[in-house]
Formats: sequence, structure tokens, C-alpha cells
Amino acid sequence: MNAHRLTHIGICVAELERSLHFYRDVLGFEEVSRLEMKGPVTERLLEIAGGELQAVYLKLDGTCIELLYYPVAGHQTPATVRPMNLVGLTHLSLTVADVDAVIAAAEQAGGRTLDHTRIAHEGQSKAIFVTDPDGMRIELVQARGSSNTPPGG
Repeated sequence: MNAHRLTHIGICVAELERSLHFYRDVLGFEEVSRLEMKGPVTERLLEIAGGELQAVYLKLDGTCIELLYYPVAGHQTPATVRPMNLVGLTHLSLTVADVDAVIAAAEQAGGRTLDHTRIAHEGQSKAIFVTDPDGMRIELVQARGSSNTPPGG
């Protein structure tokens, strides 16, 4: 039996409104719904004591992310930016029309630029990693002639 479709990708955040501003206003995701859950069923599903959850669902080009905020249980913050070779989800990748404009907006919204990751390929494309306000890596790709073509596509 195969899965039918990807419904969303969950991202735990330290401050819901700050992250909502980053993903919606800086990266262009559209808010589609909100969800609040609490109680024993939520604690069991999430495996978090005090499992009160506030979630915001955002979409961009058919992909949905879920910002997960735990007002009672809180969050765990990594000491460093997640290494690319740590098993599990490593990053989100987005095409953009102007890498430098998105970098500036990301920094204004609490994100961080990983300058050492910047690359350019024969004047045709640029790529760099930034982080969201909580350290989640986001790859920004600017390809000459199209802001909608994914790498390799």
C-alpha cells in the first residue's frame, strides 16, 4: 500500500507570530488555516506532556508547511545550525527572482544568512542558504531567466 499524497511538512517554531511573518511576508507562503489542540489525545499523538499545540498551515506553489508552536511544553533549540549530513529533514529549497533582496528581507525578519554557502554558476544561477528565525535551513536559488525552475529541472 503506497501513500496517496504529501499533506504537509511540520516545522517546530519558538515564536509563532515571528515565524508566520517570516514564512508569509518574507518568503511568500499563504496562510490557509489554523488549528489548536490540547488534552490527552494531543499529548498521546505528539508524545509531548502538556501537549497544547497551536499550528498554522501555509502553502506555496502547492506545498504545505505546518508551523508548530507549543505554548505549554515549549521547544528545544539546537546549539548550532543543523548540519546538512545529519539524518532527517535538512532544508527547504525555494526559487527566487532576486537572492539578495530575499536575503535582506530574511535578515530583517530574524533570519540569518550563511554567507559561506554562497555559490554562483557561470553567471546562470546563484544559490545560498539562509535560516529562518529558529535556525531551519532554507536554500534560495536564483536561476537566470526563470524564478520558477527548480535545480535540475
